[in-house]
Amino acid sequence: MHSRRNFLKTSGAFAAGSLLLPDITKAASRRRVKDVGLQLYTVRTEMLKDNIGTLKKIAATGYKEIESASSEKGTYYGLAPAEMKKICGDLGMTLRSGHVHYDEKWQQTIDDAVESGQQYLIISVLPTPGQTTDNYKSVAEVFNKAGEACKKSNITLGYHNHNSEFEKDDGNVLYDVLLDNTDPDVVKMEMDLGWVIVTGNDPLAYFDKYPGRFPLWHLKDMDMVAKHSVEFGKGGLKITAMLENAKKAGMKYFFVEQEEYSGTAFDCLTYNINYLKNIRY
Repeated sequence: MHSRRNFLKTSGAFAAGSLLLPDITKAASRRRVKDVGLQLYTVRTEMLKDNIGTLKKIAATGYKEIESASSEKGTYYGLAPAEMKKICGDLGMTLRSGHVHYDEKWQQTIDDAVESGQQYLIISVLPTPGQTTDNYKSVAEVFNKAGEACKKSNITLGYHNHNSEFEKDDGNVLYDVLLDNTDPDVVKMEMDLGWVIVTGNDPLAYFDKYPGRFPLWHLKDMDMVAKHSVEFGKGGLKITAMLENAKKAGMKYFFVEQEEYSGTAFDCLTYNINYLKNIRY
């Protein structure tokens, strides 16, 4: 028979454990980061020197989603679109997206994306320069038409920001002008989180104002003083907070991008994926 003292000890331990249960349950329900993507601009030099070998190293590091970028050898680094698709697939990766320019060869760009199996085409530079409200409204019209053309081929069009989009003209934030004047059904945004924070803006405020508009991200940490990219956890980006708001943003896929390195490109992308593996959100 238990003594009253033992009973009180047992009861106290149970009560203390009960108080901890919400925290334990919360910790257990937190998600791991999965299907990490990489923007190939991170390894731009390596891709031009040895495209297949570089893709093999990326896959071995653990990346699953790939986004290409324009290069001296084209969007597919000297490979045919279908060849790029097959190589990535054989390595357990998906060529999900690609950065392109909008020009007179737009339909060919779409056709190549279809052949490569891409789901997204991302315009990374304004087709007409000019930091004015009128130009951004004009660009929005171009994007709406380009997005309609993409939709016919089951491709989703998006636009990738840098820092200049957060300049103002006549009191208007130019990025907001673009968001307000593009059709959300055919024009999405790939938010570069690093460029947003380094301009003094908050990605979460955009997720609140334009929910669901950001299916793709560039996950990039930034040195807030030098204003260049750094490894995760060494800059001003609150990565866990971003991931916790992924649903509100409409985020489907994200791509790690680092443009400047403290070591080699592969040192950085290895560091970054290991950092993400240790995150729970």
